[in-house]
Amino acid sequence: MIGEYSSQPTVLHPYHPPCLPAGRHKGGRDERVAEESMNDKKFETYGNCFVCGENNAGGLRLRFDINKEKQILQTTFFPQPVYQGYDGVVHGGIISTLLDEAMAKLSYELGYDAVTASLEVRFKKPALILEPLKIFGEIAEVNQRLVRAKAKITKEDGTVLATGTSTLLRQHPGSRRPF
Repeated sequence: MIGEYSSQPTVLHPYHPPCLPAGRHKGGRDERVAEESMNDKKFETYGNCFVCGENNAGGLRLRFDINKEKQILQTTFFPQPVYQGYDGVVHGGIISTLLDEAMAKLSYELGYDAVTASLEVRFKKPALILEPLKIFGEIAEVNQRLVRAKAKITKEDGTVLATGTSTLLRQHPGSRRPF
């Protein structure tokens, strides 16, 4: 549980990997190591992504159909009861994760080297457990610094269950730092 061993809440700084909460090692060696580690990171995948990673035994292992020319992608997800919030309803965090992945994965596959800077999710109708969900993503705009994307989740009949928009921050050209 976050903050369980401390009276201070754990707050993650964007330049810290999750194992080094900000403030805990402020200015110390651990902070410098984390900073150097992030500077050496490249936008690569090793198959461990929660949503699409083939090597992640606890993940969703989704495969996406990507049309690079149209800058769109899609996939289908069959939510099992383990992904529910309220009885019979897919947890909103899973819905948000699917929308984020549709936008970030597409950005990655198109070579934009960007990370999600903001994500807005609109829940329209409940997504039910054991009913296939169609996930669609598309790139709306690209400029030197930002990628703007949108995504939606529908039932098989096309009924929109949730929509998302995101702004992704591109890696600085010539920089090893992804932020």
